Amino acid sequence: MEPVDLAISPGWIVPVEPAGTVLSGHTLLVRDGTIVDLLPIVDALRRFAPAEHVERPGHLLLPGLVNAHTHAAMTLFRGLADDLPLNDWLERHIWPAEGRWVSPDFVRHGTELAALEMIRSGTTCFSDMYYFPDVVGEVAAELGLRACVGMIVIEQPTPWAATIEEYFSKGLAVHDRFREHASVTTGFAPHAPYTVSDASLRQIRVLADELDCTVQIHLHETAFEIAQSMEQHQARPIERLDRLGLLGPQLLAIHMTQVTDGDLGKLAESGATVIHCPESNMKLASGLCPVGRLLAAGVNVALGTDGAASNNDLDMLGEMRSAALLGKLVADDPTAVTAEDALRMATLNGARALGLGDRIGSLVPGKRADLVCVNLDALPTQPVYHPLSQLVYSATRDQVSDVWVDGRRLLDRGEPTCTQARDVVGRAATWAERIRS
Repeated sequence: MEPVDLAISPGWIVPVEPAGTVLSGHTLLVRDGTIVDLLPIVDALRRFAPAEHVERPGHLLLPGLVNAHTHAAMTLFRGLADDLPLNDWLERHIWPAEGRWVSPDFVRHGTELAALEMIRSGTTCFSDMYYFPDVVGEVAAELGLRACVGMIVIEQPTPWAATIEEYFSKGLAVHDRFREHASVTTGFAPHAPYTVSDASLRQIRVLADELDCTVQIHLHETAFEIAQSMEQHQARPIERLDRLGLLGPQLLAIHMTQVTDGDLGKLAESGATVIHCPESNMKLASGLCPVGRLLAAGVNVALGTDGAASNNDLDMLGEMRSAALLGKLVADDPTAVTAEDALRMATLNGARALGLGDRIGSLVPGKRADLVCVNLDALPTQPVYHPLSQLVYSATRDQVSDVWVDGRRLLDRGEPTCTQARDVVGRAATWAERIRS
């Protein structure tokens, strides 16, 4: 018999690839952090000798969820400025608070809190856009999460950098630091078209091509952004990015709530990804992303939570449900965004957006063992007629029981395996007292 490190025998496995597949009575096998095979239980245990065999008969096993856009450290601003329009929220509340409080310690403690929340809700990989990305990468690596950290660029002084030259030099230093890292990658993160100049965007395009990395940017988030761009640049923001050479497969267009037929054509032709953040968009009343139309046009659409200051959680199970329900409402079509679509957006599409589609996002032999078990035996998901539908429309993050990244267990029967969880919560409370005062 062949030795393997781990065998998991759940009630159901949803591998995401091939599309629409739901396996029952199967076991997934892991060796050295890599998926070896998925086989019927009898065949698996006849052929392989696992060092650990995890049996979860009432659970569903799926790929780890990919949060394709967040601002992790902003968990420390959760609930600080609710129920406000985007510009008021950002300019009068969030930016002043960041100027006062953001520091390496703030980012470390906020990212630790975010990481534990994400692990607890089944997220194994996240793409971050925030200051001190070096600290974000450190925390992700320490806690065992996979991360793509953003080399942020914005044309104003912040606690991270004072000049545009400093943003680039510090960002490139972060890229060099994590260049060979197994689980932390980097990408450029210009904040938005209205906060980054043409000159900086051109420099990002050149560097992104040289380094072969992604470029994530808030794009077409509000009608005001479009009007402002038309007045200042005589072009819609997506047209401006196209002129500057940034509209291509490396671009992650976050939000895209304002989409014309022309915008849709540019996205589909370019190969750019749209990162949909439905709950943040709804809370800020930013607009409605036409996910059904984007998917029908062949655009890669991934899911993100945005930051906890505008959501107010980092719950990708909840984001899937919101994406599916809102997608149907926007399209006026109950078939427009299915449960299967929502799961794919939260797994394989997100992995592809971050350049990790060959490593994670689906449960196929040869990919890394980033795995999540969800308990469908719980009251809210009974009875089970269609496991995938129950996952998207009924399950809550409290039902996430087990999480692995690279075959290493990060959550065991609902409990984080790291020892500092209590300290993380205590530090968050201390920050809240300081900010509140």
